[in-house]
Amino acid sequence: MRPPAIGLDFGTTNSSIALASDAGTTLVRFDAGTPSFRSLLYLEQHQTNGRSTTEAFTGPAAINQYLQRHAAQIERPGRLIQSLKSYLAVRSLNGTEVFGRRYTLEDLISRILADLRDEATAVLGTEVTRAVVGRPVHFVSSETAADDAFALDRLSAALRSAGFTDVEFLPEPVAAAYTYEATLDHDEVVLIGDFGGGTSDFTLIRVGPGARQMSSSERILGTAGVGLAGDALDAKLIRHLVAPALGSSASVISFGKPLPAVPAWIYANLERWHYLSFLRTRNVEQILATARLRAASQPAIERQIDALITLVDEDLGYALHQAVQQTKVALSSADNSEFRFRDSGVNLRSTVLRADFEGWIAPELAAIRHAIDTLLKATGTAQPEVDHVFLTGGTSFVPAVRRIFEERFPSARVVLGEAFTSVAQGLGLYARDSCLAPVKRPARG
Repeated sequence: MRPPAIGLDFGTTNSSIALASDAGTTLVRFDAGTPSFRSLLYLEQHQTNGRSTTEAFTGPAAINQYLQRHAAQIERPGRLIQSLKSYLAVRSLNGTEVFGRRYTLEDLISRILADLRDEATAVLGTEVTRAVVGRPVHFVSSETAADDAFALDRLSAALRSAGFTDVEFLPEPVAAAYTYEATLDHDEVVLIGDFGGGTSDFTLIRVGPGARQMSSSERILGTAGVGLAGDALDAKLIRHLVAPALGSSASVISFGKPLPAVPAWIYANLERWHYLSFLRTRNVEQILATARLRAASQPAIERQIDALITLVDEDLGYALHQAVQQTKVALSSADNSEFRFRDSGVNLRSTVLRADFEGWIAPELAAIRHAIDTLLKATGTAQPEVDHVFLTGGTSFVPAVRRIFEERFPSARVVLGEAFTSVAQGLGLYARDSCLAPVKRPARG
């Protein structure tokens, strides 16, 4: 008897796993009993008898190890790497060097996927090698169908390296549709909005008992996507709340002319969680040291640069991310919230209004509207033909995002799915009902 196939939602920020059977759907629960696994990797260097070794941690274990090292003030080299999925379509990024060793992007992603597979094997009590894996409609940074195919080939290679031998890919919004469909006793046309960390994907699909008898090509009316979601909204909070407190608006006089105290590209990298660890370089260290010297006669700017130096040197990306996330979540249910971040002598605090936040993310909201309008036009679907809107992912809880769908589809009911596991559950349901073929090896030139 073949082993069961799991549904694997490998996300930019969080991953989850589900196994569906006739008796129901089981979500794999990781450390602390949560069904979501942070899609990050922490590499730590050890010195033993004069020899250097590198230990890798993923998910909850990576977070715990990272935080424990800082709490104990252990001077041990470590590197926290996040949002690896967002690089899959970037042809110029083959990998990175960590502690003198070269890792390909597939190597790094495979390490996370291997631990996810091990977790599933331990929880389910059987070797897991078969999976239906979610994929975005369009990968982050993808501009063409060829870019999406390139990204999918890289993800396939990482899955094989992690020990998955039978894999089928399913668009993430389609997987979310399976979750919603399980609650229906009649047919509907549904718009699925799946908001991840790096992409927002939309699918118009027929669901219900009658639709289950159709082929996928008959059921799916059309898809659309944009390469932005939760991370892009977080970046706006960094730009408007955090960066100014770290000197992004400060200037110093050089040769009689005002110049930015710190180059703008450093603050741009702060907006991207997966770039924060990459700022810990000798070049950045020298740039910030020079900036601090130039600001010596301006104590306020000097303190801001000191805070920036601490943030980079102490690699406080995870703690900063948590503070921004808490502010964004609070703004989903309140008209204002207080942003607070305090760690290693860095103390940032400010009040943000929901109205201001919505102004900051206006371009992202416009991109979502455009994607929806494009999808309706491409499929020839009138707004009243959409019976329901099903939204999943943390960004769907942002009021301004939800309003887009309420305004576009006034006669449809807008339903919110579970933020992190709706896609995994749908993938599990599809895996239960499908026949998997071995994952195809991408062609190599």
